[in-house]
Amino acid sequence: MTNNITGLSGTSTAELLKQKSKIEGASGEGFAEHLKSAINEVNTLQEGSEKAVADLATGQVKDLHQAAMAIGKAEINMKLMLEIRNKALNAYKELGRTQL
Repeated sequence: MTNNITGLSGTSTAELLKQKSKIEGASGEGFAEHLKSAINEVNTLQEGSEKAVADLATGQVKDLHQAAMAIGKAEINMKLMLEIRNKALNAYKELGRTQL
């Protein structure tokens, strides 16, 4: 007697787990890793923006255009991250309202 459970298509559990690991391996990272890397990227951009603002305030800025671009990029990425957060919270609230 084997411990493999076969589904309707005749695929065993072990084969399904292998396929799942291949899919996860092909995608590289899971959702949590993507989210973590996006948050780290936004944080890095914010730090660069703060440095650019500090350089502007002290007169140490070498290229005004690059400083403005760093500030704008950080602002846009922060807005995007906030919108993603808002959408995720709305989806979570909607799931909470769903009757089972």
